[in-house]
Amino acid sequence: IRSFPFILSVYIPLFLTPPANGAGKQQINKQEAKYRMSNTQQQYNEVISAAKSIFIKKNHDYGTSWRVLRPISIVDQLYIKAKRIRTIQEGGKQLVADDIASEWLGIINYAVIGLIQLALVDTDVEDLDAETCFAMFDKEVHSAQQLMFQKNHDYGEAWRDMSEESMCDLIIVKLHRMKQIIRNEGKTLMSEGLPANFIDILNYAVFAMILKAEATSV
Repeated sequence: IRSFPFILSVYIPLFLTPPANGAGKQQINKQEAKYRMSNTQQQYNEVISAAKSIFIKKNHDYGTSWRVLRPISIVDQLYIKAKRIRTIQEGGKQLVADDIASEWLGIINYAVIGLIQLALVDTDVEDLDAETCFAMFDKEVHSAQQLMFQKNHDYGEAWRDMSEESMCDLIIVKLHRMKQIIRNEGKTLMSEGLPANFIDILNYAVFAMILKAEATSV
C-alpha cells in the first residue's frame, strides 16, 4: 500500500464519498425503517389484544387457577401447544377444531403466565383479583415488547424473513432448554434463565401470528 500513495490518494476519496443522491436514499431508508417499526408495533399490539381478550374471558370463567402451576407445568403446557402446531404444519390437516392461530395465542398467554408466576413468590395469594392480574399481564407484555424493539433495532427485523415453521421450532428448542434449566434448579453458567426464555417464546409467537396474518392477506 505504501508503494502507491498517489493512487490511494486519488481513489480512496472516490470510495468514501457518497453519490450525489446518497443523502436522499439514506433518508428514504430511514423513513422505510421507521414505517416498518411503526407497523410492527401496531401488528404486535393487535396480536396482544387478541391474546389478552382470551386471557380476560378465561379469567372470568376460571379465575387465577393457573397460580398452582409450577414452572415445569407451564413449560409442558407450552410444549403441548407448540408440538401440536408442528404436527399440523407437517401433516397439513387437523382433527380438532382449534386452529393454529388459537394455539399461538395460547402460547402467548402461557408465556405471560410463566412470567407472572416467576415474579410472584410462594407466599403470594393464589386468587389474584382481576385488576392486579391484568396489570401484571400488561407489565410483562410491555417488558417483552421493549426487548423486541431493541432486538429489532440490532437485527433489522430479520424475523420477517423467517417462516412460521421456524418460529415453532425455535420455541420447542427454548422449551427443551428450559426443562434442562429447571432440572439444574434454575442455575446456569452462561445462558439466560427462565424469564428471558419465556419472553423470547412470547415474542416468537407474536411474530408467527404477524407472519400468518400477512401470508393470508396476500
